[in-house]
Amino acid sequence: MTPVSDSEKSLAGNLWKMCSFSERNAELIAQRYGLSYIVSTILAAKGVAPDEVEDFIDPKLQRLMPDPYCLKGMQIAAERIAEAIQNNEKIGIIGDYDVDGATSTSVLRSFLEANGIEPFIHIPEREEGYGPSVMAFDEFAALGIKFVVTVDCGTTAFEVFDYAREKGFEVVVLDHHEAEVKLPNVLALVNPKRLDEEDSDYPYLKYMAAVGVVFMTVVAVNRVLRQRGFYQTHKEPSLMNWLDLVALGTVCDVVPLLGLNRAFVRQGLKVMAQRRNLGLKALFDKSNVTEAPRAYHLGFVLGPRINACGRVGEAALGNKLLCAKTEGEANLLADKLNQFNDQRKEIEAYVLLEAIEQLEGKPQSYPIAFAVGKDWHQGVIGIVAGKLKERYNLPAFVMSIEADEVKGSARSIPNVDLGALIIAAKERGLLTKGGGHIMAAGFSLNEDKVEEFRAFVGSYVKEKLGDEEIVPVLEVDACLDVGGASLSLVEQLEKLEPFGAGNAEPRLMLKNVHIKKSALFGSGHVRCFLSGDNGASLKAMAFRVADTELGKELLAPSVSLYDVVGVLRRDTWQGRNSLQFIIEDARKGGQ
Repeated sequence: MTPVSDSEKSLAGNLWKMCSFSERNAELIAQRYGLSYIVSTILAAKGVAPDEVEDFIDPKLQRLMPDPYCLKGMQIAAERIAEAIQNNEKIGIIGDYDVDGATSTSVLRSFLEANGIEPFIHIPEREEGYGPSVMAFDEFAALGIKFVVTVDCGTTAFEVFDYAREKGFEVVVLDHHEAEVKLPNVLALVNPKRLDEEDSDYPYLKYMAAVGVVFMTVVAVNRVLRQRGFYQTHKEPSLMNWLDLVALGTVCDVVPLLGLNRAFVRQGLKVMAQRRNLGLKALFDKSNVTEAPRAYHLGFVLGPRINACGRVGEAALGNKLLCAKTEGEANLLADKLNQFNDQRKEIEAYVLLEAIEQLEGKPQSYPIAFAVGKDWHQGVIGIVAGKLKERYNLPAFVMSIEADEVKGSARSIPNVDLGALIIAAKERGLLTKGGGHIMAAGFSLNEDKVEEFRAFVGSYVKEKLGDEEIVPVLEVDACLDVGGASLSLVEQLEKLEPFGAGNAEPRLMLKNVHIKKSALFGSGHVRCFLSGDNGASLKAMAFRVADTELGKELLAPSVSLYDVVGVLRRDTWQGRNSLQFIIEDARKGGQ
């Protein structure tokens, strides 16, 4: 983000910046792979070297997934899980209440069930707190379980695991969260973010979601069982069948879609298209998704519904849906998740409105969005913080005053490291606990510290941002003439999928176009046609912009020329196979 003058801002208040790239690499990519120069420049701008293009546009597991034993602790973990399967032991699984936790639990559960083991699952409700707990181990002890695997949690659960060891438990941890120098006292910890993994020959493994770590573990366990002759008397499962769950958890945990993650998602989407998982099929059907799934559907259709049960409903329902055995069970659970998602939207809208009224009802002393409410639902305060950040282009802090403490969530903008801020606040004694990374954090504090925390956060952010207005930067990947937009170009752009974190959908600029035949449709959307000097025309639309400066300009009849930024996509609505341009921003032409 960079301070700029008003004359440089777009209609949406952004500064546009063209991505830089190596022309030599772009030319080599175009020649070697027969790609258009625009797509080749986009690949070069993404930092993809000519020798890496094949793995980027056609990622395959056999090329990108190393021997699972390259991860520390994996051999011990795999051999112990295999031993438990062979001995028909009772196994407990502790997961998390988000999508990555649900998919991680479901992959391990499905593998164990395929090998004759019915594991016992513990997914904590949000009120219980994140990760392993004394309660969970007490429940397992009552059931006669002595071997537990934690997924998507556990790396820093030192005290709980000390308790578990005293009670005679053996524990394997499969996780991907940030680690400390100290490791928990468990049988094995498999986590690519262990500090002693820093010299790994496979640095891209650090990008994995927990479900990726679990899948690699399942591959390792399967190999041990095969080597021990287990499958001479048991049917060996097809591990590829669970790549749909791996893809779902990977996309929804917003990890970079690079390296092995690209292979997980690309191959997982192919499995998901077959709709063999009854739970996912039911969710798709009830969401009226009929086309082949893309990363978008995972992140914005399936993900929010599965997350909703952990936010406002019953945390274990996500895992139950993904492991449903009958269509009736899957449909019933999908209906529940849809209901919870509708409930989540209502709660979220209420909290967001109250937060906006707080912020806009009186002058603010600091460049932050800081909102506090009594008994605001903890499951939505993170989402609300994200929406406040987008609305005001400022770091946002949203807190709920509970009976025992205040619980908060924060989202940031570039130049303000929330992880460092939270550490500093804890050192000042303002927070009882908290943690996070650069762009997001969670924390707790006593109610009598709220105003002191507000002042600390405000001063901290003001020092980082300075007095100049900060304008968001919109990065543009390439320029394109309206006449250059074609289905063949879209086909080449689709080779760069899946799009998501670490691999944004290419953003194109159409220079000096006329906006014609604009009209409102739906809930504040605008559709129009973009025409160039050569007479070429392109259908376009902009979503949820009617009450913005961008929307007003698009709807106002004008002979002006505009530069327009957005993404070029295939339009398959009602069986079509045509082009459409999704407008994200615009400015008067000639800049």
